[in-house]
Amino acid sequence: MAHIHDLIDFTVGAFIVHDGRICLAHHKKLDLWVPPGGHIELDEDPDQALFREIEEETGLRKDDFEVLSERHEFSVKTEARTLYRPNWMSIHPFQENHKHIVFEYVLRSKSNVLRLAGNEHHDIRWFSREEVDNPELKIPNEVRWYAKEALRIAV
Repeated sequence: MAHIHDLIDFTVGAFIVHDGRICLAHHKKLDLWVPPGGHIELDEDPDQALFREIEEETGLRKDDFEVLSERHEFSVKTEARTLYRPNWMSIHPFQENHKHIVFEYVLRSKSNVLRLAGNEHHDIRWFSREEVDNPELKIPNEVRWYAKEALRIAV
């Protein structure tokens, strides 16, 4: 999806863990290994964007994974709905004059079957902790840190 705003867009990132491995996709435009994720569209909330991006980029559906990020339910009757609280939030430059605010979530997958989103990624696969630490792979330092934290959380 194209940028929604000129200077800053809100995005989601999904650190999906299965059997001690983390899902990363090799992004075509960035030429880096990154978690599945993308822009929060104007007509959706962060939870909807998270579920949509995961399905689009991995083929995993809501029934295929468990969100490990916290979500508290109201103890009173209300029409409001609570959202998952991101495990982390960050802001980073995406282009010279554009930034992304990222809501990062940790999830545990029930399936190890991934589907490549060929329009966005060259490859998608599960990485062990040792592979995440491999300096020969193009995994940004912050992605490496989040991935290792997600692996620790999802034990």
